[in-house]
Amino acid sequence: MAVDYLVIVVYLAGMLAMGWWGMRRARSKSEFLVAGRRLGPAMYSGTMAAIVLGGASTIGGVGLGYQYGLSGAWMVFTIGLGLLALSVFFSARIARLKVYTVSEMLDLRYGGGRAGVISGVVMWAYTLMLAVTSTIAYATIFDVLFDMNRTLAIVLGGSIVVAYSTLGGMWSITLTDMVQFVVKTIGVLLLLLPIAVVKAGGFSEMKAQLPTEYFDPLGIGGETIFTYVLIYTFGMLIGQDIWQRVFTARSDRTARWGGTIAGTYCLAYALAGAVIGTAAKVLYPKLGSADDAFATIVKEELPVGVRGLVLAAALAAVMSTSSGALIACATVANNDIWSRLRGIGKGSPAEDHDEVKGNRAFILLMGLAVIATAIAIDDVVQALTVAYNLLVGGLLVPILGGLVWKRGTVYGALASVVVGGLAVIVLMATHGILANEPVYYGLLASLAAYVIVSLATPATDAAVLAAWRERLAGRSPELVSEPVTAPQ
Repeated sequence: MAVDYLVIVVYLAGMLAMGWWGMRRARSKSEFLVAGRRLGPAMYSGTMAAIVLGGASTIGGVGLGYQYGLSGAWMVFTIGLGLLALSVFFSARIARLKVYTVSEMLDLRYGGGRAGVISGVVMWAYTLMLAVTSTIAYATIFDVLFDMNRTLAIVLGGSIVVAYSTLGGMWSITLTDMVQFVVKTIGVLLLLLPIAVVKAGGFSEMKAQLPTEYFDPLGIGGETIFTYVLIYTFGMLIGQDIWQRVFTARSDRTARWGGTIAGTYCLAYALAGAVIGTAAKVLYPKLGSADDAFATIVKEELPVGVRGLVLAAALAAVMSTSSGALIACATVANNDIWSRLRGIGKGSPAEDHDEVKGNRAFILLMGLAVIATAIAIDDVVQALTVAYNLLVGGLLVPILGGLVWKRGTVYGALASVVVGGLAVIVLMATHGILANEPVYYGLLASLAAYVIVSLATPATDAAVLAAWRERLAGRSPELVSEPVTAPQ
């Protein structure tokens, strides 16, 4: 195992070194939060794929393959579909807005800050829990590597991510994510996938050993697939962590085509994870938990050195999602909540350098909060389900509605967030957190509230819509003042 340890240590040291290097480039708010909005297609597609394919997609995707066979690919597959939909239909418009957060987009579209404040709180809760659940995954990986105590593993892994994210912001995260994308590609697609299939005796032997349901593309069940689409596909369309990556694109063309490449990569990654899990079922049919499949096949079947690289790939998957969620959480907390509570508008370019210090402080603060929460929480699935239910049930309709329906109003958006969010909370309390009803009916309630209240209230002021159309067309400079507010 000494060689495996060396691979991991070198990898972790490299992440910290890139964080230090990224600090030298992040000298303005734009550089720190969105990498100066100048990533080209290669960097953009690699880092976008890295953030959406985290520990749940890697370790969890293999676990679903172990439990359901090839149809276990559907969870990660719907993530890829969501990224493709975002890239093809919305990314160009999002990139042209030149904002930093989803809430700023709502302010621009509806006028004023009323919709933005509430959405900021919901988005902050989502990104916080996403960062927490990603951080908890360090316990699984370091347990396999070093037989390490859970708390110590979370502190170690979390501290490394907090360190490089705080140092260089989005530039550090972009550089580390690009390396993590390469490591994941080599470790999972080029090494673990073929080795697992060969060790299991090839596809013919896998089919002979397992029930036919394991090779049914719909074996996981239609209702489960539909729920994945609602939660993950729609979640990809509106999450701050994903939008903040879209904001890094050099052009709307880069956002569209780079995202399309990343989404296609996700589809391949989904199938790879399911096949690896299916092979693990042949090799180890009686594991206590499906989520142990990844760690078991890596630990027992891979040679020294290769094992370290594949575990580094799993670590890369967790770190890329964790760092992306952390900077998103800090950006929302600082720009959408704290600044509004203090009554501070958008600063001038001369204040950018000071804003870097403020955003850096918020990443450190949110990072410490994430580590502490990760130590305290045991049920990862329930925490992530709550986050996604609130995100989709409360924010999907006003965000997409604002992009496609000009009759939507600020009152409709507020009603949509409140009604959808409350419906999700009540239904989770009555039906259970893991039930499907909260997101189904919460989304329907949100849609109904948005349409009815928008039609019942005065249309959005023409000046607000005109400014919105200018921004969507890319003819307006980056926001340096408060958005246009509708006359009272």
